[in-house]
Amino acid sequence: MIAANLDVPKAAPTAAAPAAETARCRFLAKLALPLAAALLLGACAGGGSGAEAAPQTAAIAPAGSAPAAQPAVQIDQAGFEAWLQGLRRDARGRGVSEATLERAFAGIRPIPRVLELDQRQPEFTLTFWRYLANAISEERVRRGRELLQTHAALLARVEAAYGVQPRYLVAFWGLETNYGDNFGSFPVIGSLATLAHDPRRADFFREELLTALQILEAGDIAPERMEGSWAGAMGHLQFMPSTFAAYAVDATGDGRRDIWGSLPDVFASAANFLSQVGWRGDEDWGLEVLLPPGFDHSLSSIETQPETWKSLAEWSALGVRGAGGYALPAEAREAALLLPAGHAGPAFLVHHNYLRILRWNRSILYAVAVGHLADRLVGGPPLAAQPPGEDQRLSNEEVRELQRLLTRLGYDAGGADGRLGPRTRAAIRAFQRSSGLPPDAFADPRLLAELRRAAGG
Repeated sequence: MIAANLDVPKAAPTAAAPAAETARCRFLAKLALPLAAALLLGACAGGGSGAEAAPQTAAIAPAGSAPAAQPAVQIDQAGFEAWLQGLRRDARGRGVSEATLERAFAGIRPIPRVLELDQRQPEFTLTFWRYLANAISEERVRRGRELLQTHAALLARVEAAYGVQPRYLVAFWGLETNYGDNFGSFPVIGSLATLAHDPRRADFFREELLTALQILEAGDIAPERMEGSWAGAMGHLQFMPSTFAAYAVDATGDGRRDIWGSLPDVFASAANFLSQVGWRGDEDWGLEVLLPPGFDHSLSSIETQPETWKSLAEWSALGVRGAGGYALPAEAREAALLLPAGHAGPAFLVHHNYLRILRWNRSILYAVAVGHLADRLVGGPPLAAQPPGEDQRLSNEEVRELQRLLTRLGYDAGGADGRLGPRTRAAIRAFQRSSGLPPDAFADPRLLAELRRAAGG
């Protein structure tokens, strides 16, 4: 979901080059023709199952309806009503009419389930292999290939206008909503109002709510159709309202940017976002590679935005080869090495477009999944690396214990917050180096056992 990570600033749109702008104009003219067949959300590939829904992590706002169980969160309705009056004044100051406000806020009440989901933390960290199994099933690959063919002409026009390869647009679509099967069934205005009233991240969600009201005022969507995730992400590709306002495109020329029902608008909007943040249409995202025996695993990056870059020629000189055993091209193009499952798991060299995927969702696992799914959609093989027989996870409490042990042993883990961020991973790498372990900065139950032994626990 774009902008699900609240600490990621939204990129400002940049001016398009004249040639690209001309291509866009031709593209919009072509898409003005009737495309009713393309608007059927699931007709071309059949329905999906809940097991194939996009993987849920802290970086992806979960879509789906609230269960019938009585929520535990209680909200002061009178305080909410008073707060809403101030919000209405701000909205009117931004040009939202009273008629739109009345329709948008008709019967509105806070949604306790939204706060439950916002406050919920997963009990266990999600392993790379479990994440990938959720994200890329064989059924999702099969369906994506069919949809890539079904919408080939439309996607080709989008690529000509924005320079984004079709396989990536379909891969984002598959991971975000399982090709439109699951937008989420929360009312966007109600969800955003609930989160904006809550003091923890009020400023962010208040701005998103005001933007959503301006979208309604513009007539892009009716309030009754503006459904999405509990966090306010909307439509086929789960745009937050601010992302919609900056990047959504009316590709059909009907006066509405409809990312819920118009696939031309959906694909053009996604491609516009990627193009504006710097997507390179003549490059891929990365590739799986093989590392030689004795490789220095400290060359792998541990930051979400990779910190260690070398040319493909330099990686090749270090003995890195493609997953099929082939030699890397002797190019100056830079790549960074990722080991999302540690030194015993798959290794990836990622390129510039990987960083652009991170602008969509700042999650290493998500970005690798998008890239690998895009490869599979055009006939790429499954990963050469195989999952371990036992894929063990660390609970949040075990991560906190790991952090406390690192601190006790003199390594700066940045506190014990239960999150495996770059600071904790740097401390893990330092401990691994001093203990003669592969310095891959990877945390798993085996590492925790080593720390316990080292600390005498």
